[in-house]
Amino acid sequence: MTVRSSFIATLMFTICICAVTPLYASVHDLGTLGHTYPVTERDALEELIERVSRVDWQKVFNREKIKDAIRNYRPDTALLPRAQRERTRLVDMTYTLPFDIPDGKGGILYPRGYTFNPLDYIHFDRTVVVIDGEDPEQVRWFSHSKYAGEIKTMLLLTAGSYFDLAKELNRPVFYATTDIIHRFQLQAVPSVIRQEGRYMEVTEIDVMEK
Repeated sequence: MTVRSSFIATLMFTICICAVTPLYASVHDLGTLGHTYPVTERDALEELIERVSRVDWQKVFNREKIKDAIRNYRPDTALLPRAQRERTRLVDMTYTLPFDIPDGKGGILYPRGYTFNPLDYIHFDRTVVVIDGEDPEQVRWFSHSKYAGEIKTMLLLTAGSYFDLAKELNRPVFYATTDIIHRFQLQAVPSVIRQEGRYMEVTEIDVMEK
């Protein structure tokens, strides 16, 4: 039994005893029957409080460690080469369900293997820009591009510190995870991604030419 469940059980038992005892006491004093022994089991709440008091909370919630963890956060991503020329291609976003989606009534709403294109149902009005944050040329290109000042632009990194670049560029910065790279079929960076009808348009930028 966990500390929490033990505490709840103890609390419920105590409430029941407190509610029943006055009733029996008012009817008849049955006296003491048999041998009596002191209660040796510790109160669950007291044990919980004692355990909590032994924890060094300064170490658990060390501000510097938390800051370092946030500053040095890195998800799974993949390094992509720098684009050598500008080129544009369309990416089909059709998706196949890898599992059944239940309808909540015991049936199946969409079965495994069902395919659909999410762009048939939604309009993605943002522009996604993916760069290598450790490449000064790519960072410089983005900072001087029209995308840097657009609110609807999402900046993703394949490498580099999102924390440092967010401060340098004064804007939110995220990471291009392996799932994102795979889904948009990215091959080089910088890449600019926009919706084009039923497809996503991916344009690779030659920063040296720009």
